Amino acid sequence: MQNGIPFPNLSPEVFSFSLFGVELALRWYALAYIVGIVLAWRISLHALRRPALWPKNTPPMAPLQVEDLLSWIILGIILGGRLGFVLFYQPAYYLANPADILKVWQGGMSFHGGFLGVVLAGWLYTWRHRIAPASAGDVIALGVPVGLMLGRIANFINAELWGRPTDMPWGVIFPQEAAQICPGVLPGMCARHPSQLYEALLEGVVLLALMLWLAYRRGALKVPGQITGVFIAGYGLARFVVEYFRQADAQFITPDNPMGFVLRLGEFGITMGQVLSLPMVVVGLVLIWVARRRAAGAP
Repeated sequence: MQNGIPFPNLSPEVFSFSLFGVELALRWYALAYIVGIVLAWRISLHALRRPALWPKNTPPMAPLQVEDLLSWIILGIILGGRLGFVLFYQPAYYLANPADILKVWQGGMSFHGGFLGVVLAGWLYTWRHRIAPASAGDVIALGVPVGLMLGRIANFINAELWGRPTDMPWGVIFPQEAAQICPGVLPGMCARHPSQLYEALLEGVVLLALMLWLAYRRGALKVPGQITGVFIAGYGLARFVVEYFRQADAQFITPDNPMGFVLRLGEFGITMGQVLSLPMVVVGLVLIWVARRRAAGAP
């Protein structure tokens, strides 16, 4: 008999109301973005207000500059996240239906695309205001995991991005018809890994705790670029691991490729999420190495 926990009775909407005949709603996913950005901003301000954490006891930015940068980051998240989803996951569909690219309310955001959007926005802002980009990257990176955690919890509430079938006792029976397509399991009994919560734990709680410990207890912010490298490598590693438990996107799954691998070697392979995460691990480790060599005065 299939083990599993029935999906709780959760609505994707926090509340809704009608205004002049139009139904308006605040969704948990939107609230996660808003609260995540605010908390990340507060974490960054907390660090900036402690000069002893930074090189030469001098914060790289003023608090008002962080507020200004926040507007650039929000734009980078939205544009990068949407374009990343279009290009990485469903390019053929959006090439045939370009008007649908603008329909962000239908869902479809890519973390990797949003990450690239934030990198570009942050680089442009620091170049324009002549701010050291490495330390500015540390300011931004320090608070990002809390936003990731809230976003993954919102994914769970929305009952989306669920995991692969499992017989573990903590498997969740998600209600969608597509989630109930499991070989040899009756509909209504297919339990899946709650991979959204795995990601919330690894990308959010664990990565945030590690970065705060390094910043406040190990002096990592005194080495410009080191915290940024830890975040990039840490996220890439966490996402790579969780992809083994997360259901691949439907467009990659075929009868002869049920795991949805985009690169295969016999029965083994890696998913699109892993393809996009591996370079992050490499880039993050290189950033850490370069930052530490510069701080040590290596030629």
